[in-house]
Amino acid sequence: MLDLRYITENTEDLKKVLELRGFKEIGIIDRLTEIIRKKREFQKEADQLREERNRVSKEVGKIKQAGGDITEISASVKLVGEKIKEIETKLEEEEKSLIEINLGLPNVLDPKVPEGKSEHDNVVQYEVGTIPKFSFVPKPHFEIGESLEWINFEKGVKLSGGRAYTYWKEGAKLERALMNFMLETHTKEHGYTEVWVPMMVNDESMTATGQYPKFKDEFYRIEKDELNLIPTAEVPLTNLYRDEIIPEEQLPISVTAHTSCFRREAGSYGKDTRGLVRVHQFQKVELVKFCKPEESEEQHKLMLAHAENILKKLELPYRVIILCSGDISANSSITYDIEVWMPGLNRYMEISSVSNFRDFQARRGKIRYKSKDGKNQLVHTINGSGLALGRTYAAILENFQNEDGTVRIPKILKPYF
Repeated sequence: MLDLRYITENTEDLKKVLELRGFKEIGIIDRLTEIIRKKREFQKEADQLREERNRVSKEVGKIKQAGGDITEISASVKLVGEKIKEIETKLEEEEKSLIEINLGLPNVLDPKVPEGKSEHDNVVQYEVGTIPKFSFVPKPHFEIGESLEWINFEKGVKLSGGRAYTYWKEGAKLERALMNFMLETHTKEHGYTEVWVPMMVNDESMTATGQYPKFKDEFYRIEKDELNLIPTAEVPLTNLYRDEIIPEEQLPISVTAHTSCFRREAGSYGKDTRGLVRVHQFQKVELVKFCKPEESEEQHKLMLAHAENILKKLELPYRVIILCSGDISANSSITYDIEVWMPGLNRYMEISSVSNFRDFQARRGKIRYKSKDGKNQLVHTINGSGLALGRTYAAILENFQNEDGTVRIPKILKPYF
């Protein structure tokens, strides 16, 4: 959701942003600016009529006190009132159209975002760690997990259908170890406050963070109860402060949560059908920050470093890329993806996205802070995966596999076993 002043004062720049993002309905910006213009005209006319009604009402009082006939002038007051109601109805209609269009617009892009049409145009920033060399052909994680009897996909499919799985024995323990390790690192070393949040949220929450209304078909919704299974803990964590004003001295606020996440994966038919890479339910440790606008770039880089630190501690090789204009999410202003190396799949795989939304989500969710001069201003929100557990699990199996089919556990996780 964008600032109306920005829309009217930077119309051509906004159109260029939409083109870079691959947004097809560019003409909707002209429709939006016309609605804003008409709304202002209606508002001006309504204000003038209210002033006239107030002036005439005072005249009615004077005539009444003097014992005069107020029939004619009262009729004119009634007529003005009817005109005001008519304009207010038009205002409501224009406001509804304005909100509907604005909620469907993507965020403004950071100048650092490279131009591009797809993931192939993303730009590698740097690589960290050494890609392991094997004296044998490395296996993919799903083969390793099944041979160890740590992962059972057949039982997952029996319970829930495709893209489902179950963990067993030490495999279940590995998932729990990763969760505890990530949460302890983020809370004890990185300064986040751990929060437990619901995994079902209302429509207002999904709208505030940008999943609704445009991407409604991509998520699981419980129609009878008007609730939604969360696609990520970003949704409940960000909405903790929806419709609230945060005292300035409390910023920045950093929160983290471990939750299950639910994705329909509607657009991924045929992609990564085996393994833990693309599933309908997975676990993730999420990071969310609320900060003042002037601090958001620094806090964004800090969160990226926090997510990277998990991979460094796990001794997993990875690279950081900046997403191009055609691949970045609609809600984000700038996003860095962390991709971990997968020897068995012989490719890099996204394991975290760290995004700065600026005031995009805060405007939708009315998340503000009161500055020292008493003004209410929109915060900036930042979020990232810290990390996705299933993909981290898969990366450990592939990077630490032995020729005999066993897997070494990273040193940092041994205390949890």
